[in-house]
Amino acid sequence: MKKVELLAPAGDLERLKIAIMYGADAVYIGGQIFGLRAAAKNFTLEELKEGVQYAHERGVKVYITANIIPHNEDLKNLPEYLKTIHEVGVDAVIVSDPGTFTIIKETIPDMEIHISTQANNTNYMTVKFWGDLGASRVILARELSLEEIREIRANVPDNIGLEAFVHGAMCMSYSGRCLLSNYMTGRDANRGECAQPCRWKYNLVEEKRPGEYIQVIEDEKGSYFMNSKDLCMIEYIPEMIESGITSLKIEGRMKTTYYVAMVVKAYRLAIDHYYKDPQNWQFNPKWMEELKKASHRDFTTGFYFDKPGPDDHHYDNRSYVRDYSFIGLVKDYDTSSGIATIEQRNRFFLGDDIEIIGPREEMAMAITKMWDEDMNPIYVAPHPQQIIKIKIETPVKENYILIKRIE
Repeated sequence: MKKVELLAPAGDLERLKIAIMYGADAVYIGGQIFGLRAAAKNFTLEELKEGVQYAHERGVKVYITANIIPHNEDLKNLPEYLKTIHEVGVDAVIVSDPGTFTIIKETIPDMEIHISTQANNTNYMTVKFWGDLGASRVILARELSLEEIREIRANVPDNIGLEAFVHGAMCMSYSGRCLLSNYMTGRDANRGECAQPCRWKYNLVEEKRPGEYIQVIEDEKGSYFMNSKDLCMIEYIPEMIESGITSLKIEGRMKTTYYVAMVVKAYRLAIDHYYKDPQNWQFNPKWMEELKKASHRDFTTGFYFDKPGPDDHHYDNRSYVRDYSFIGLVKDYDTSSGIATIEQRNRFFLGDDIEIIGPREEMAMAITKMWDEDMNPIYVAPHPQQIIKIKIETPVKENYILIKRIE
């Protein structure tokens, strides 16, 4: 049985390495141009070379986004850019625009092309259309049910891959085709600069009562009537795989290293558990506990089983649930002394109870000994990315995550 691909976001080189270490089969990244996440750090050419080499050495594929809706000026540098990423060894380019698709075919005809969800791929004739043109994969619209996906799979050739989102933020606009950000802030969502106006607080103005701002009351905080919950399908891995999906995609190139690690780890465990015994797969609540340790909104199953209703939106606030703080990342471990070198991410203290998370393991401990980089004893690690050392009796590895519960 060919396994479904677990596809993870990587907003920078660190998150690429974390995604791979914690179980991703492929990662999708953005170069410094032509991607739909302008605020992400994205990859310089040198970082791209290092990232692709790192991934390929571990049998992991790298896909790069070129899925903006381009204007004329955006196309001028595209051929040279495509030649560059082809030389680096990127495995596929994600596009949404037919013009971009054509330039790729003319410039680097042997490059695999994946059609972005931005292209509104909602039926099997659209998938066949792109497949006939030479696309190797189509990323399906978020607005499809599992029943519709099964019908698409039954009506398209097996050599056309189907990718679908399994976890992450849901866009309120149809397949991400939103004009609100552009209209209200001048930041074009379809060129990578979305201001997320769907998460803002609004008042209602009636046509014949100009100037009268009526609050749409939910509670004392107001109402956020375009604020969707986050997609989470970890409880339905068999249904996702058996629908015919080729790749399960985690949303979040803007998310943190900690988020990537926790979400990839949970889905890796759930997927692997399915393939051990598909007929007797059972959901393990511990996987959900792992997911909820990362910052998140409440969860929804999106459109997969039915159209979203009132329970699939947050009307009372736009806040994330944050029960844990990402406090550090292991950079090195000395087995002879049991001392780990940690890069600090959020403040922590001597005596704190913490958890240490690895790809397949986790442990709880209290910090009993802590030093600065020069081995001077300290009681607090207050500075971002400060290098400190702590005593850890059980061996740990580079890129293990340190977290603590927020009081």
